[in-house]
Amino acid sequence: MVSRSYSNLLDLASGELPSPSFTRMSRQMPRIMTVAGIISDLDDDPSESVCSDISSSSVQHDRLIIVANQLPIKAHRKTDGSRGWTFSWDENSLLLQLKDGLGDDEIDVIYVGCLKEEIHPNEQDEVSQTLLETFKCVPTFIPLELFTRFYHGFCKQQLWPLFHYMLPLSPDLGGRFNRSLWQAYVSVNKIFADRIMEVINPEDDFVWIHDYHLMVLPTFLRKRFNRVKLGFFLHSPFPSSEIYKTLPVREELLRALLNSDLIGFHTFDYARHFLSCCSRLLGISYESKRGYISLEYYGRTVSIKILPVGIHMKQLQSVLNLPETESKVSSLIKQFQQQGKTMLLGVDDLDIFKGISLKLLAMEQLLIQHPEWQGKVVLVQIANPARGTGKDVKEVKTETYSTVKRINESFGRPGYDPVILIDEPLKFYERIAYYVTAECCLVTAVRDGMNLIPYEYIISRQGTNNLDKVLGLEPSTPKKSMLVVSEFIGCSPSLSGAVRVNPWNIDAVSDAMDCALELSEGEKQMRHEKHYKYVSSHDVGYWARSFYQDLERTCKDHVRRRCWGIGFGLSFRVVALDLEFRKLSMEHIVSAYKRTTTRAILLDYDGTLMPQSSIDKSPSLKTIEMLNTLCRDKNNMVFVVSAKSRNTLEEWFADCEKLGLAAEHGCFLRSKRDEEWETCVQFEECGWKQNAEPVMMLYTETTDGSTIEDKETALVWSYEDADPDFGSCQAKELLDHLESVLANEPVTVKRGQSSVEVKPQGVSKGLVAKRMLTTMQERGMTPDFVVCIGDDRSDEDMFEVITSSVASGELISSKAEVFACTVGNKPSKAKYYLDDTVEIARLMKGLASVSEQSVNVLAFE
Repeated sequence: MVSRSYSNLLDLASGELPSPSFTRMSRQMPRIMTVAGIISDLDDDPSESVCSDISSSSVQHDRLIIVANQLPIKAHRKTDGSRGWTFSWDENSLLLQLKDGLGDDEIDVIYVGCLKEEIHPNEQDEVSQTLLETFKCVPTFIPLELFTRFYHGFCKQQLWPLFHYMLPLSPDLGGRFNRSLWQAYVSVNKIFADRIMEVINPEDDFVWIHDYHLMVLPTFLRKRFNRVKLGFFLHSPFPSSEIYKTLPVREELLRALLNSDLIGFHTFDYARHFLSCCSRLLGISYESKRGYISLEYYGRTVSIKILPVGIHMKQLQSVLNLPETESKVSSLIKQFQQQGKTMLLGVDDLDIFKGISLKLLAMEQLLIQHPEWQGKVVLVQIANPARGTGKDVKEVKTETYSTVKRINESFGRPGYDPVILIDEPLKFYERIAYYVTAECCLVTAVRDGMNLIPYEYIISRQGTNNLDKVLGLEPSTPKKSMLVVSEFIGCSPSLSGAVRVNPWNIDAVSDAMDCALELSEGEKQMRHEKHYKYVSSHDVGYWARSFYQDLERTCKDHVRRRCWGIGFGLSFRVVALDLEFRKLSMEHIVSAYKRTTTRAILLDYDGTLMPQSSIDKSPSLKTIEMLNTLCRDKNNMVFVVSAKSRNTLEEWFADCEKLGLAAEHGCFLRSKRDEEWETCVQFEECGWKQNAEPVMMLYTETTDGSTIEDKETALVWSYEDADPDFGSCQAKELLDHLESVLANEPVTVKRGQSSVEVKPQGVSKGLVAKRMLTTMQERGMTPDFVVCIGDDRSDEDMFEVITSSVASGELISSKAEVFACTVGNKPSKAKYYLDDTVEIARLMKGLASVSEQSVNVLAFE
């Protein structure tokens, strides 16, 4: 199915290309758009954002579009002399394996990605047609020069090392940031978006994007279709904020990921690092509700999924049952066990992050410290070809060979090499045979996204009935396995029975290897049973189903939201609002202001009239002039409601004669400058401060950048200038601590915007709103216009009073024009919102100009 609402949104900067034609899946695939040049970062015309109100066609099944850098397809040039290609499924591809968990009867799966082989442009139409009709695959053809800069350039030289904690401190240590490689990365992501556009029905289809190669793709899709149902899973680590912040395009990638509905990570550490980056770089905090972690991003809920991927149980078990596997296991038994040798096994790609050289040094240390193992223990290291290229790969290969040679020369003897290095490609069944016969598997990567080698090893050691016969085991014999795994790989948290090690600590790894060899049979069996139970039940199908179900759950909100796109380039995002919650229109409020005669205006100060980030918090001359203009209008009663002390407010607003002020969240109130301050609530002497202040001092001393503000009736601990993550953590602790210390005092402890405040019970800004409305009613001035604007939790009390007053009709006429407005698009009791203090200033200036005109007219008359 394709959307009727598609428009040519990806005009390519390097040439005037026609927009692709669109067909249903059963028809001929349109020609692929390929571009040899660089595409600009993003089309900057906001009008290209497609409206959400798209009527969708009915579909028989749910449809999932899986997008990745590579298709799960093997391509071979025909060898019979005829022209063309033959294609087959790549059974080892995770993308193909996850399909089993989704169920063919319920979900139709379409794949979008590149082929490993380069296809000549003249053959691309035919290949596209074949792959679509036979495999439901949509190939993305990238010109070779562009693909090289995209994959081997930006992905492998810049993103991949950085995500594995490798900083480009010098040209030899990782690739320095290169703007042209970044442009190539963006260009390829755009071409992927083109291909998805040709097959997507945006109102019905789900899209699941995989891995760091396509991190900006969510922005391109969200720009086309505001309500696209979009998931993203990162298969690599996500680095800590200190590492990630070094990336020059850090915000662009974060904002692009936040255009997804669901973002998946293997471990909590990776998710925590991502959330920390969102907090530190974008000021977006997360919340956890009923086990689900989510962020609010311009009104959209972006969910976070933490679940490690699993293995394909059926495929692995089918390989275990192959006669070739049994034959290979038999030969390995003769080579090792029957010669009195115990096999330790390592299976790693030959790259800098897999820690092969560290593992070899640990093996060397084992043989030195435990000479009794010499001649008895063999480390078989299977070295798969590295996925990247470059100087670092050559260095790893050279170091590995030289280390193996040194160890074998030092500890080897006729018929015995302590290390066997296998650097030629092995068939899958051969690798499985090594798993079956290995006493212990060693995975000592210094950084790895997931690494499924330990999972494969555990299932292989469970074996089959036929393999039990080859191994000489009775069917009832409990199985055993041992794992030594690095703390820095994604599967480590799920393998609680493994011996976890710091791969940099050679002595610790050596001791772990000795422990694995010496451990009792019963202990090995217990650990194996625990691991097998988890790995067999959390396979790739379980992972795929869980992710898809969470994606469905997250996207249910789409139909209940109104959406539109804002922003240019890679800063594009979608604003989503509840149907009853909308942006306050200047024309609407000004029109209501003009036709009403009795008006109540309640304004918060910090974060509303004054930006939170301002160092000088005192009001500007323009703000004073605007407030005075509103106050001179005899139809208005204006109040500024603040958390500041009354002395501060007196000083700041000394030039405002008729302005009402409420200090310390409404503890103190006065209607005009010449009136005395009233106390709104009765409170006793603040003896509780003697207990609260030492506690706050303790947290201030241990939280750099935090401060204490001592007010007449309240104490405030602020961490606005502290590290946001640490400050937030300390605020939670302080809140609990103060609630415990002050349990018997007549005070409440509340969390605010970057603060924790202790104040007398019963004090709230809602009291100010109620007092103001009551006073107006007593004076025969029941308002027919009310505007109340605030930005944080304390202002919600004002919104609640105003909303309930309208509903009851007691203090506000049911026909009154009422505008409760929060700052920023976020959950609120207010019905309206404005983006920031700039828009609020513009709004109040507009109202002031209307009042000024009416005052001038009356003066003239």
